[in-house]
Amino acid sequence: MSDTVVTVVARKKMCEARAGISTLDTIAQMAFGTGGVDSSGEPVDHADTDTELNKQVIVKDIDGYEVLSDTKIRYTCTIAAGDLPAGTELSEVALIDSAGDVVAFKSFYPKGIDADLDTEFQCDDTF
Repeated sequence: MSDTVVTVVARKKMCEARAGISTLDTIAQMAFGTGGVDSSGEPVDHADTDTELNKQVIVKDIDGYEVLSDTKIRYTCTIAAGDLPAGTELSEVALIDSAGDVVAFKSFYPKGIDADLDTEFQCDDTF
């Protein structure tokens, strides 16, 4: 599994917010894709300059979050039964802020989607 990659866009926004130039946008959505693994099925890292998933298939509003520590928050998002075709294998996720910018990426081994079950995903935002 790859590490979470915080984007350059996110780091720029954090620096500007600390300086009082702007406010920091909240995490609002998760995007999911099928392009997070290489040809042998191993997770691949996104570059911190990437602005989108390799093969995005759906974007959903987050369900909520849990504060795990002073430097880690876990976001939760549910893909409802019927949102994607059965057998879709998701292998990448992105956190998207309320301005529509991707602020973090995570790639992982493929997770299959069932036609009749909701599937909950968690993604950590860590500093």
